Amino acid sequence: MASWTMLTELNASKNMLTVIPDNFGSLSRLIRLDLHQNRISSIPPSIRGCCSLMEFYMGNNSLSTLPAEIGELCHLATLDLYSNQLKEFPKEACKLRLSLLDLSNNSLSGLPSEIDDNFAKLLLTGNLLRTLRSSLVSGPTPALLKYLRSRLSEGEDSEVTTPAKEDVIAMAARLSVCSQELSLEGLGLNAVPSEVWESGEVVKVDLSRNSVQELPVELSSCISLQSLILSRNKIQEWPGAILKSLANLSSLKLDYNPLGQIPSNGFQAVSMLQILDLSGNPASLPENPAFSSLPHLQELYLRHVRLQEVPFDILNLQQLRILDLRQNILQSIPEGFKNLTSLTELDLSDNNISALPPELGLLEPSLQALRLDGNPLRSIRRTILDRGTKAVLKYLKDKILEQ
Repeated sequence: MASWTMLTELNASKNMLTVIPDNFGSLSRLIRLDLHQNRISSIPPSIRGCCSLMEFYMGNNSLSTLPAEIGELCHLATLDLYSNQLKEFPKEACKLRLSLLDLSNNSLSGLPSEIDDNFAKLLLTGNLLRTLRSSLVSGPTPALLKYLRSRLSEGEDSEVTTPAKEDVIAMAARLSVCSQELSLEGLGLNAVPSEVWESGEVVKVDLSRNSVQELPVELSSCISLQSLILSRNKIQEWPGAILKSLANLSSLKLDYNPLGQIPSNGFQAVSMLQILDLSGNPASLPENPAFSSLPHLQELYLRHVRLQEVPFDILNLQQLRILDLRQNILQSIPEGFKNLTSLTELDLSDNNISALPPELGLLEPSLQALRLDGNPLRSIRRTILDRGTKAVLKYLKDKILEQ
């Protein structure tokens, strides 16, 4: 580890790691550390030595506690602790000034009274915070922090009886009237009760993590709807008839449903979309998906859909900023990617790509994040890959000049 002291970025994600070495603190120049999706159960106190750390990704591990020393990482801006087994968040870490703190899918039953408004974005969904309304947990961070401070200052006990499902549904319906958001996430619903539609002015509906097979017809009346989250349900058919009535829909998430093939003209019903997530639906895309029917698309997520090649129509999406193609079986990338001049994030990890077109280098400097791990890349030296996005794009751009 002593020979790594000049290291500024380390990505050891998606391995079988179980520990972080005690001498890890010697990496004082480390800026970005990605250890997500391992089996790590603890972070050593020596982490305090990583005094330059700005991004720390520990999602999908086995952490049950955090060391108090993590609060000494004064430059830290992003702390991702998604999907661990944390039961508490150390009060020492509350002094960190973070742009993102992701504590989703842990076992938190409360938060320390020292919590302040230092976190620009705080994610808490999937915890045991029973005193918090779902609209607060999934809503704006400032409102959540204000509520937490008011409750914690009163010493309110967070261990209260879990309300019945019927009460949760009724509360969600009442809240939707004032918040314009209807959240029924993770309630084990087979169908959406008709009584929840108290307001036709909702702008966001979250039905994720249920067992819903068909969309309720009441959705057709929600003409103001902008965001529809249907992740992890049992929807088998593309709901084109209902989507056609949602003229203001800008975000549609249908990831991880047993979705059948989308009709060739299916995207025409949602032509104003800015965000589309079809991940985990390997049978959903037709042979030549008409993504050009979505000219305003800014974010497209197609991970784990068994793509063998990049759909040609994607190259026509001039406003596309984020493209997620990870966990597919892509073997090559078209040089036409150079036309996606608005692209800031491109995830190609966990594919079968052995070479990249030099033209990809023309996306520098707009492309800020290019993720390539999990590919059998032979045309780029490991030393260049380890230096990150800028180094890879510069290498590819230089290859064009050599031709």
